[in-house]
Amino acid sequence: MPELPDIEVYLNSLDKRVRGENLTAIRIANPFLLRSVSPPISEANARCITTVNRLGKRIVFALRGELYLVLHLMIAGRLKWSKPGTPIPGRSGLAAFDFTSGALLLTEAGSKRRASLYLVSGKQGLAAHDPGGLEVLECTLAQFRTRLGTERHTLKRSLTDPHLFSGIGNAYSDEILHNAQLSPFKISTDLTEDECARLFEACREILVAWTERLRQEAGDGFPDKVTAFRKEMAVHGRFREPCPVCGAPVQRIVYAANEANYCAGCQTGGKILADRMLSRLLKDDWPRTLDELETSS
Repeated sequence: MPELPDIEVYLNSLDKRVRGENLTAIRIANPFLLRSVSPPISEANARCITTVNRLGKRIVFALRGELYLVLHLMIAGRLKWSKPGTPIPGRSGLAAFDFTSGALLLTEAGSKRRASLYLVSGKQGLAAHDPGGLEVLECTLAQFRTRLGTERHTLKRSLTDPHLFSGIGNAYSDEILHNAQLSPFKISTDLTEDECARLFEACREILVAWTERLRQEAGDGFPDKVTAFRKEMAVHGRFREPCPVCGAPVQRIVYAANEANYCAGCQTGGKILADRMLSRLLKDDWPRTLDELETSS
């Protein structure tokens, strides 16, 4: 799922191309994309885009007359800028947003259609789509600590809960926790002041660094390599590869449709966290520490 750095780079590229431009038409190829009926989507036609903003992980096109297009890419939704009138791709294409200068194409990989588009009216209508997560790049340490302590969850869950924190998902939460040297399953309300400060600084450092990296990568072009898996990442998507800090093999825990990637050497004092499925299968053969893992391999 595109997260804060990816969305910010999309916004940067879109702002250059569509702010101040009239949206001449919206072509929708898949009816499941549009989730609102009032006002009708036709009301967006011929209106000027005044701003392009982020609302959590959603992209918001503000239209003249206090109308807002709210686009949530979900896991596999992606955007592509193309020449005017470009046909919507047959298999993966969901919609096209037409401008005089070009066409913004929306695609979604896979068979499940999760991306969504809403047209809402007024600030109150837009606010209904705000999950309410705290913007970690705009808050103080005290505000961060208060929000983190409002609910008792694992750090992994807290960071990725859009009602608690804005724009952080599976990939960057792994990177943040590795940077902070904290276990993904440490309980949020059990952090010391020092650990909380480390986590706060790690959030800011990782999100800012990756946003800048992706902006430089895109340059003046439109970002076309939005992915949750990058070889420069420390732990996310790097199961069994060496940690860039200590060299220990990166570990992975799979749960439901998600996973947590971490370094036992940097984050858990050498302890390998139990993967429910594998530890149940292997029982006593499941290694508990890095030393046991090295002995068994």
